[in-house]
Amino acid sequence: MKIELHRRFLKDYIKQPKKNQEKFKEKRNLFIKDMFHPLLNNHSLTGEYKDCRSISITGNVRAIFYVKPNGDVVFINIGSHSELYE
Repeated sequence: MKIELHRRFLKDYIKQPKKNQEKFKEKRNLFIKDMFHPLLNNHSLTGEYKDCRSISITGNVRAIFYVKPNGDVVFINIGSHSELYE
């Protein structure tokens, strides 16, 4: 599985506190080993992100991604629950 970071994700990632950036890297590494590890709380989304999934980075920060038909993963957004799901 190849992981890609969408330009919108990168823009929002840079705005995150350093602590959240480090936490994302930890969760990304766990995701690579087991994308459905219980600590990730990987779940499908509805509405605007209906074809996407989300993983928990911290208590309130989520990363949104989708899986391409070839199995590659594209992270498209990161932010607090209220920022992402307004």
